[in-house]
Amino acid sequence: MDAPPPGGPEAPRTPPPAREAPQARAARQSRSGGARPRPPDLRQRSRLAGEAAAAAAEVESALDVPPDPTAAAFFDVDNTVMQGASIFHLARGLHRREFFTTREILGAAWKQAYFRVVGVEDPAHVAEARASALSFIAGHTVAELEELAEEIFDEAMAHRIWPGTRAMAQLHLDRGQRVWLVTAAPIEIAQVIARRLGLTGAMGTVAEHVDGVYTGRLVGDMLHGPAKAEAVTALAARESLDLARCSAYSDSANDLPLLELVGDPCAVNPDARLRAAARERGWRVRDYRTARKAARAGLVVGGAAGAVAGAVAAGAAVRRR
Repeated sequence: MDAPPPGGPEAPRTPPPAREAPQARAARQSRSGGARPRPPDLRQRSRLAGEAAAAAAEVESALDVPPDPTAAAFFDVDNTVMQGASIFHLARGLHRREFFTTREILGAAWKQAYFRVVGVEDPAHVAEARASALSFIAGHTVAELEELAEEIFDEAMAHRIWPGTRAMAQLHLDRGQRVWLVTAAPIEIAQVIARRLGLTGAMGTVAEHVDGVYTGRLVGDMLHGPAKAEAVTALAARESLDLARCSAYSDSANDLPLLELVGDPCAVNPDARLRAAARERGWRVRDYRTARKAARAGLVVGGAAGAVAGAVAAGAAVRRR
């Protein structure tokens, strides 16, 4: 140890800075003063979202080493593991608990109707719906949302899980492989779904929070498209996974970066673009929807009518309350 300088007491030592988590770093940077930083490009935002999602999966992956430690499976959630959009069901449950207004939930209902009828994710709709939903939780605590996510899963999501997809996930577990969800939905609801299905863990969109309270901003970007591939790459490096031995499952062509990353991709309930890509590449295809093509015209009419009826019912319920 160095001796104190002569003629005065030893100067107090500054402890080394603690390791900074991605969420904390993002929050600090967003609050920092001085020259305004150059906004990150899409690739940078995707990388930050992926790193944050992989870091958030750390607790879920802290299990005993499985019999097959270098192989794993990654499942998209919306229309792959469960029917419809998980963020819609979460938003509706939060609306019932007066987190936000009827006007906001009706906008989400329209995007959900579009998703169900057309069967294709519109990236603009996905971005607007999910980013807006995350902004609604600003000022609420992480503990509060985690508790409500458990309730909302039981109310609106448990019965929407596709049995065929769940069986495929169980096959990987039975082989001694780990299974993660990879979704654009908030990490809090993704973790609930993973726990309820007995999976290893989940990676999802990470909402920034400071001292356990949400700021209404995201860490990086949504975990969507290329960001999912970034998250899986980061997790694979940390867990020593061999991606050539890993599997990935999705319904959307937006997840081609993830599917192309692994040695065993599978299209589940695929949209038209993904079905064509899977056919061209010789990938597995699994479709658990019933008579979808034969009922296309009926779905368009019925879905539009259902959206209108749902909007009227929601408005009436709010007026009664």
